[in-house]
Amino acid sequence: MIAVSLGLVAALCWGLHDFTIRRVGGKADVAAMFALVTIFGLIPLVPIALLVGGWGAIGTQQVLLALAAGVGTVCANIALYRAFTIGPVSLVAPICGSYPVLSVLFAIARGQEAGLQEWLAVLAVVAGVAIVARGEGGASSGSRVAAAGWAALASVSFAVTFGLAQWSAETGAHMPVAAITRVTALVIAGVWLLQRRPSFAGLGGIWPALLLMGCLDVCAVSAVTLAGGMENAEYASVASSIFGIVTILLAWKFLHEPMRAFQWGGVALVFAGIAALGLA
Repeated sequence: MIAVSLGLVAALCWGLHDFTIRRVGGKADVAAMFALVTIFGLIPLVPIALLVGGWGAIGTQQVLLALAAGVGTVCANIALYRAFTIGPVSLVAPICGSYPVLSVLFAIARGQEAGLQEWLAVLAVVAGVAIVARGEGGASSGSRVAAAGWAALASVSFAVTFGLAQWSAETGAHMPVAAITRVTALVIAGVWLLQRRPSFAGLGGIWPALLLMGCLDVCAVSAVTLAGGMENAEYASVASSIFGIVTILLAWKFLHEPMRAFQWGGVALVFAGIAALGLA
């Protein structure tokens, strides 16, 4: 149940994160925004990681896993951005939201058992997310095949990132792992910036929103990482996948975007799946 709760915390943070993106997206270069969000995320993370400790539990294997998780984080975010830029939400979101299935398969590959109730719960969550996303519609600005490919890459990258981060944190070095993962993402973002040489115009007016996004992202990643070493740690990844629904509900509440009846049914299916995981 603790792993599920951590996943729900992550979903709430990422939902707020993506809701914020809707307000600032397109106002500055994506590479510059990603780098600044990553930097802002380190502001609360580094002091906490230094104070909490656990660095003595970091060995070569943990460092390598955390570095790989950092690479996965960048791949997931770039693929997610590209997918939503090209394809409609109704196509991209269900594919991106399928990573809980891969997370469970990752756990099984490492020796974790998954019974019928767990699989039904995971499939209920994935199906519910897909149902809600179908109501979003949207037009495609490019190849739907390309959009599906980027979405699939994002799904795999999310599953691998969470699996590797939790594996690395099993020794108890949760916050150091989160810090190493974040610094790795920042280094890659820096290289990306040097190659693209983007304009930094527009950042001055949206930096408070980017600061909020950085803190929310770190909170979410840290919550999923903290589940490492717990029983059924993969449940945190499954629960975190409902962040898209959080974003849609926030848009319904505060931006007055419509919610159709079948979308509410999808929301109910998601929470039924989460409840089943909590009782598993």
